[in-house]
Amino acid sequence: YMCFSKTPALSPSGNAKPFDASGDGTILGEGLGLVVIKRLSDAERDGDRIYAVIRGVGSSSDGKGEAIYAPSAAGQKKALLNAYSQAGVSPTTIGLLEAHGTGTRVGDAVEVTALREVFGEADEPWCCLGSVKSQIGHTKAAAGAAGLIKASLALHHKVIPPTIKVKKPLEEVTAGRTPFYLAAEKRPWLPSGKSPRRAGVSAFGFGGSNFHVVLEEYRPHMEAVDWDGKVQI
Repeated sequence: YMCFSKTPALSPSGNAKPFDASGDGTILGEGLGLVVIKRLSDAERDGDRIYAVIRGVGSSSDGKGEAIYAPSAAGQKKALLNAYSQAGVSPTTIGLLEAHGTGTRVGDAVEVTALREVFGEADEPWCCLGSVKSQIGHTKAAAGAAGLIKASLALHHKVIPPTIKVKKPLEEVTAGRTPFYLAAEKRPWLPSGKSPRRAGVSAFGFGGSNFHVVLEEYRPHMEAVDWDGKVQI
């Protein structure tokens, strides 16, 4: 923690605000994420509850960088392109992008720059950009698992989850013909009709270890209600 405090990554105000213009750094959380990954055919055979289907995984390294905590848009872009190439889908079919989104001004701006280069321009925003770090902080080695679980649950429940604390979005997110928007509150995830609901999840580590996962909904409709009214708390 003392070494971490010597970097400009931590928030002096103690409040992580990903993609907000007033963001001044991240805060550290603690976490442990557990997921079960199986072949789809095996999960169907075993009668498992399937939250999402992994379509592709992309990775890259920034190589030599300026500092261990300095992100590279080129390296992140390579991981994204690798993931969508392996998945065989276009970024234009992604309805939710769970970003690394730490809340650092430079880090968020670099990440959005890479995302916009991959996702291109749009007549109107169509992809929700978010980060669970606004709610639980940066859980370090568990940060990728947290984003994966959040996106999988969003696909399962057909809900676009919010990113809290955003008062004024970063200009990099909203400027020009952006494909991205930020959700201030949860909303139904309406199907596009052109493709299944899909989500992208990014996790970028110190030293330029970049990963991106493409998720897809298992089935387009809920098979059972989340709460039937019989159980009361």
